[in-house]
Amino acid sequence: MIEFHNVTKKYGDNVAVEDLDFTIEKGEFVFLVGPSGAGKSTCIKLIMKEINADSGTIIIDDTEVSNIPNRLVPKHRRNLGIVFQDFRLLEKKTVFENVAFAMNIVHKSKREIKRQVPQVLSLVGLESKVNSYPNQLSAGEQQRVAIARAIVNNPSVLIADEPTGNLDPDTAWEIMTLLTEINEKGTTIVMVTHAKDIVDRMNRRVIAIEHGHVVRDAEGAYKENESH
Repeated sequence: MIEFHNVTKKYGDNVAVEDLDFTIEKGEFVFLVGPSGAGKSTCIKLIMKEINADSGTIIIDDTEVSNIPNRLVPKHRRNLGIVFQDFRLLEKKTVFENVAFAMNIVHKSKREIKRQVPQVLSLVGLESKVNSYPNQLSAGEQQRVAIARAIVNNPSVLIADEPTGNLDPDTAWEIMTLLTEINEKGTTIVMVTHAKDIVDRMNRRVIAIEHGHVVRDAEGAYKENESH
């Protein structure tokens, strides 16, 4: 599903990741953790092919990312949903229009959009908010819209980059429950986070990166030898 084999990426003299090696299987829910500057964001950019590795191999869905020509990068990204900490909604579009936007980009028909968007909004619990604008929603509701937009085209992988970073603890846990439901439907989820309490409570696989290297890859708590 997602394979990093001896991947190195440098920015000038700064080594972002070095000989990074891990595999995430289809259907897994994996936390990517580590201090700021550890290399987590670089991993996401490499997966999305926003940047290219200097050496090593990245394989996603049996395709080597470095071999994807620029004209096919949009197609590659269609199979990857992404959710950010700051939601990134279109302020002048309704909830329906924000989610439909992701389908418009990939040239889905109006009929498909009319059918699919309400289904996804129902999944994230926002069927009653279709005509609301982002500024009329709570932070948690805005993140739910962002998640709906990320999954409306049925990506095989959902990357969640600090998705609970701007949310209070109760709302954050509601978002984690939603992500768990999406994962149980078969979507592979890679979540970058600093939220130790969430990682400990979820008790899933944790890939910890420091100074561009995997320092721990195991199920359980945010850090070793810490209680859940």
